Amino acid sequence: MNLFQAFCSLILPITFAVPCHAAEVGMRQISVAAPERERDLTVTVWYPAEAGGEPVLVGDNKIFKGALAFRDAPLIKRNFPLVVMSHGSGGRIEAMTWLATELAKAGFVVAGPNHPGTTSGDSTPADTPKLWERTQDLSAVIDALTTDTHWSGAIDAARIGVVGFSLGGATAMEIAGARASLDAYARYCDTYTKWDCAWFSGEKGYVNDEPVKVDKVDLRTIDKARFDQSNLDRRVQAAVLVDPGLAQAYEAESLKEIVIPMSFINLGSSGTIPAAVIADRLAKLPPQGSYATVAGADHFSFLPECKPGGAEKLVTFGEVDPICTDSGTRSRADIHTELTGLIREALRKTLKDRP
Repeated sequence: MNLFQAFCSLILPITFAVPCHAAEVGMRQISVAAPERERDLTVTVWYPAEAGGEPVLVGDNKIFKGALAFRDAPLIKRNFPLVVMSHGSGGRIEAMTWLATELAKAGFVVAGPNHPGTTSGDSTPADTPKLWERTQDLSAVIDALTTDTHWSGAIDAARIGVVGFSLGGATAMEIAGARASLDAYARYCDTYTKWDCAWFSGEKGYVNDEPVKVDKVDLRTIDKARFDQSNLDRRVQAAVLVDPGLAQAYEAESLKEIVIPMSFINLGSSGTIPAAVIADRLAKLPPQGSYATVAGADHFSFLPECKPGGAEKLVTFGEVDPICTDSGTRSRADIHTELTGLIREALRKTLKDRP
């Protein structure tokens, strides 16, 4: 669940100017007030745009390919559905631009924050279990975009969805109404020593883009009332959950009570999906739950396409995970095409085709 922490601060996503042509997707970075955080959130918004703006590759860096968008292009004033997105632990929202641009082309306004405390260069084990902070971030983004006159004229506030990956998938589950159990999560990490549980015991974090030594996290010391609480935001009308974290910790009854469509997607085939994120059992609980897998993929396949030589550069950063190497014979571009289709169709059915 915690991805490429060691090197992310060295290759923060940037934007490069590219040759100009007619705009399809606009992009704007905004600040959103987050009173619970006592700081503003950095939020990226992708949207259907008229021609104009500066052409940039969003999320491009030494390792990953960016995706084309037009910075500050004129926003088309129409009632588009809004999709809020949540990145994985140690990731950044810019790394989801390959998906966000395609959703914007399909007629969605897409917005996501970099979550403080769980973003590359700003990520600690102690902050990672605080899902209630992440759901508050998404609710703050919804508040901002549905009330700011610049955005509200282009957004249908009755058609809001959420997409999350890994820890972001857990965030999306919780804002849709799922409740996790701290006791169940602690018991799981008593015996499971990989992924998120390894992160809690690794004594390493990142602050101000620098590695820092931190104490091990005893999950039983986390605020149980906050961890177990409902973080439901009833404005969310559809959820797509890709390799959702905390998969072993959710209360079944809370999922049975969720009335909106819940589309679960696992990266990989049966027998290859880690226990930390496997969602087949979860998908059977909501009345409108669905489940799909993406064969030939693994957890890292959700990351952007790597540039030639990216894998070798990762070695120089000390990265040991196969971030640029997918588990099967399929290219990451092909996997992304399938994922985009699954996510776009799930959102279209609920948010675009609804009477």
